[in-house]
Amino acid sequence: MTTRDQHAPIGIFDSGFGGLTVMRAVVDQLPDEDIIYLGDTARAPYGTQPLAAVREFALECLDHLYERGVKMLVIACNTASSAVLHDARERYDVPVVEVITPAASAAAGVTRSGNVGVVCTASTARSGAYADALAAVPDVHLRTRPCPQFVEYVERGVTSGPEIERVARSYLRPLQEAQIDTLILGCTHYPLLAGVISYVMGDGVSLVSSSDACARAVYRKLTETGMVNGGTEVGSRTFLTTGQPEQFRSIGERLMGKGFIESVSQFL
Repeated sequence: MTTRDQHAPIGIFDSGFGGLTVMRAVVDQLPDEDIIYLGDTARAPYGTQPLAAVREFALECLDHLYERGVKMLVIACNTASSAVLHDARERYDVPVVEVITPAASAAAGVTRSGNVGVVCTASTARSGAYADALAAVPDVHLRTRPCPQFVEYVERGVTSGPEIERVARSYLRPLQEAQIDTLILGCTHYPLLAGVISYVMGDGVSLVSSSDACARAVYRKLTETGMVNGGTEVGSRTFLTTGQPEQFRSIGERLMGKGFIESVSQFL
């Protein structure tokens, strides 16, 4: 394992903006940590691309974060997690945390009936990653529902209202008919739609955010390895994008609120 010290930053990678929900959850739980966030917006969305292409893009971005001296890599993208996790854990000598296993474990602990659903991108659905993560859990039956348009709505800033409600009802109807009692938000964009998804599914369905579950896994891993920063100052936040920095800042602030992103630099 790496000799990097506890004061090194955490590296968080996503295909675009959804991973900002993971970053916000990590900041809430670990406010002293320095964080470098890299969004591959020039090649997003990953959810409609072949997993081989996603693997290539993801490793390039993770390599860059590793070279910047991070003490942990966080793959804050369900599609990238399903494509690259095994390779990443062999490639880097720092802990690698992803979103799928923590979310699946959380859902298994929440469900009462064993009927669990996951909404995700098409690539994540094709990978079977959530089914694999829950395969060893007895009496849990998973229904997977790709919802590719959700990402487009989030990045347009449409997270409530009649238009997205109609789309949500169409996507979620099969899961309602399956009588699930727990729904995994299996894309890190989707927590930004939690309000409309919860409204459509009703009070009897518990939502599990892959972003929140991932942040808890980050906290646990840093604590177990003695790598929590533990300083007294608020950590720094550095943002990188493969796309246009000003566009990244504009969309990111629309999603996260003003002040969350101060400046953005270009990578690649």
